[in-house]
Amino acid sequence: MSAYVFDVGVDDFDARVIQASHRRPVLVDFWADWCAPCIVLAPVLERVVEGYAGSVHLAKLEVDEGENMRLAGQYQVRGFPTVILFIEGRERARFSSARPANWIEDWLEQEAGAELV
Repeated sequence: MSAYVFDVGVDDFDARVIQASHRRPVLVDFWADWCAPCIVLAPVLERVVEGYAGSVHLAKLEVDEGENMRLAGQYQVRGFPTVILFIEGRERARFSSARPANWIEDWLEQEAGAELV
């Protein structure tokens, strides 16, 4: 993983996602290791985020663990993978299921264009 892509859990979610999203957009990938579409999406998300060279970060939250599953419930995540975009401490947008890189890039530009400095 790079400086722009990191694992996150309940203990550091507020600092690394909510607070950090006041400085730059943060994508949160809610995923599970038993989820085939999650495994397909992960490297695509990482490549997209790397392409923005720090303008957006990717927090990977594995939901197989108890407390993380509760956090997914708090954000009403109903299926995996679900990716939520946080800007200024709030959810701006989300999508579910595996998507190609060009779709994710278009979605990011549409939802966070001005914040992608």
